[in-house]
Amino acid sequence: MKYLLSTLFILLFITGCATKDPKIQSVKKLDLNQYLGKWYEIARYEHFFEKNCKNVNATYSLKKNNNIKVVNRCQDITTNEKKEAIGEAKKVDNTNSKLKVTFFWPFYGDYWVIMLAKDYSYAVVSEPTKKYLWILSRTKTLSINIQNKIVKKLKTLNFDTSKLIWTIQE
Repeated sequence: MKYLLSTLFILLFITGCATKDPKIQSVKKLDLNQYLGKWYEIARYEHFFEKNCKNVNATYSLKKNNNIKVVNRCQDITTNEKKEAIGEAKKVDNTNSKLKVTFFWPFYGDYWVIMLAKDYSYAVVSEPTKKYLWILSRTKTLSINIQNKIVKKLKTLNFDTSKLIWTIQE
C-alpha cells in the first residue's frame, strides 16, 4: 500500500511540474452539440496508447450526467486488430473548450480544443504542456491547404511539427 501511494504521489508531482506554455489557449467558445459526433484523426503526436494505429477515430456523445462519453477506435497497422478505448470527459469551464478526460479513473488529462473551423469541419486538440497533439476532421482527409494552414499556426505556437504522425485512413 505504501508503494502504491508513493508511486501515485510521484506521478501527481511530476504531472504538476510539467511546463505549461502560456501561448496555448483554448478556443473562446465551443458549441458542444456541434462538436459531438465522429471525428477522424488526421495527425497526432505518437504515444503508447496509439502506437501502430491506423484508421483512428473518436466518437463523442452526451451522457445523462452532462459529461461526454468518449469512444476511441483504431486498427493495428500490422495485424489489423481493432482496438477500442472508452472514456469520459467533463467540462472544466463554461467555454466547453477545456475538458478533463479519463480512460482510467481517477487519472484525468487535459483536452483543450485550440483550433476549430467555423463550420466544425476540423479541430486541433492539445493541452497546456504540448505533450499531446491531435488534428481531427469530420472526414477521413483534409485538403493540403488546410493542413498547411494548421501546421503554420502550430509552428507559431512553438509546436514541434516534425513530430506529427500523419494517420493512415483507409
